Amino acid sequence: MRYLPLIWRNLFRKKTRTFFTFLTIFVSFVLFAFLVAVRSAFSMGVEIASAERLMLMHKVSLLQLLPISYEQQIQSTPGVALVTHNTWFGGTYQDKPTQYGVIAVDPEKFLSVYPEIKVKPEDLKTWLGDRQGVLVGRDTANKMGWKIGDRVPIKGTIWMPKQGDTWFFNIDAIYDAKNFDQTGFYFRYDYLDENRRGAYGQVGWYVVRIKDPNQAAQVSAAIDQQFANSAAETKTSPEKAWMQGFANQIGDIGTIMVLILTATLFIMLIVSANTMTQAVRERTMELAVLKTLGFSNGLVLAMVLIESTVLAIVGGSLGLLVGAIMIRGLGGNSAFLPPFVINPNAMVLGAVLCVALGLLAGLVPATSAMRLRITDALRRN
Repeated sequence: MRYLPLIWRNLFRKKTRTFFTFLTIFVSFVLFAFLVAVRSAFSMGVEIASAERLMLMHKVSLLQLLPISYEQQIQSTPGVALVTHNTWFGGTYQDKPTQYGVIAVDPEKFLSVYPEIKVKPEDLKTWLGDRQGVLVGRDTANKMGWKIGDRVPIKGTIWMPKQGDTWFFNIDAIYDAKNFDQTGFYFRYDYLDENRRGAYGQVGWYVVRIKDPNQAAQVSAAIDQQFANSAAETKTSPEKAWMQGFANQIGDIGTIMVLILTATLFIMLIVSANTMTQAVRERTMELAVLKTLGFSNGLVLAMVLIESTVLAIVGGSLGLLVGAIMIRGLGGNSAFLPPFVINPNAMVLGAVLCVALGLLAGLVPATSAMRLRITDALRRN
């Protein structure tokens, strides 16, 4: 501890250089915070997917509809506990694309398949009894300023009503959930099917809850076999695989983020190492004097490493903190990344990287300082 003042003074020997190195580290870790938040947003659905659920869609693509009559056949398949259907609605709200998933569902079966969703009993009763009722996630309700009893107009884009182009919904219930997206906007399928123009009796995809997760492959094959060579063949897969495939349609976000993070950290390492190398080179005579006064090679090595690590920790920690604050401010305000958060594990990883960056950046100059011979240093000067 008694050498910390000396280390601190050395850091500010060249204030401008130290400032710009600090700024580089700070900005890099702000970027790190945003990149891990983006990666988390795209992988959120995959991480929370249930092993007990299968997703069944048209074999061609998710855009192709399936007959609602498939539900009974799927339900009778051995190993199936419960099946329900979902239909993507889309739409625009206040002349902007809806910033949340608007999906038509069978209310009671939907909640049975997704037990993660929690709704107040009195609100659930209202939703079940209201043809135009909506169950909306807590995050979306807070973001849009909605409360129970509000009436929400959504202009159709995929499904048009029989009259006009706007659908009207009543906010009957707000749900909370753990390990589940809280941005959903779920309304009754019967309201959609009775009032849309065409495609009656058609749904988007099925969600199947199975009795034994270990039998997922067998149950999936049995379901698809039933509809082989039909007008609407199916493709069934575990929810995790389905979510991953859906995310991969946008691109391999995880790999892209890792590559960007690697490049960012590498640049930080080069900048920091260059700063420390210059700082040690400028202090050759001083290091020789310290060794003359009795400073051991190990102590000189430790002082340079600590100097580098302190700079990395201070800059990186502030960067992580500012990044986390900015991300929290954004919250669910992104139209495309509702679960825009940085989790504690990412913060811990960032802290570890701060320390690793400091040690790696200072390793070469610290080793050089440790090996410096007093006679060589005096001869140079």
